Amino acid sequence: MQRLQHIGRLSVAAILSLSAITTSTATAKPFTYVNARFGQSCTFPDEIFSDPLPEPENGDGQQWLSADGAELTCSGINNVDDETPRSFVDEEKTSTEAGYKVTYSKTGKNWAVLSGTRDGKIFYERRLFGKDGVIRTVFIEYPPSLKTKYDPLVGAIAKSLRGP
Repeated sequence: MQRLQHIGRLSVAAILSLSAITTSTATAKPFTYVNARFGQSCTFPDEIFSDPLPEPENGDGQQWLSADGAELTCSGINNVDDETPRSFVDEEKTSTEAGYKVTYSKTGKNWAVLSGTRDGKIFYERRLFGKDGVIRTVFIEYPPSLKTKYDPLVGAIAKSLRGP
């Protein structure tokens, strides 16, 4: 019974997260992208991320741009280096890449979240580490001047990331 209650709470949480996408902007409607190669999906307001770039030849994901300079990528990669959530976060936190700084990180059994700055923009990244050897990612980047617009959207979009 407790498991069913937990599942019910998760379903309600998912619905609330997705509804946050639509209520965060007056007219934005949710769009769900599903990748044919790796099966990852993510839901986001397509009235904001309205400019889809062509999918790469390898079919690993897709990127969308917004009119105000934000970017969203939903992609997958084979986990050829046997990365774990912890090893991914540890490597990113110690990166010496110019203009890159992780200011927040959290890991779970099969997921990792990072946030910070890269080349003067705010980024947020969520990765799911699948049992099938695939890492599925949603990556959002936006100018700091748009923080009040995008911060409320980021969590709901990131939580919408799914894999098979």
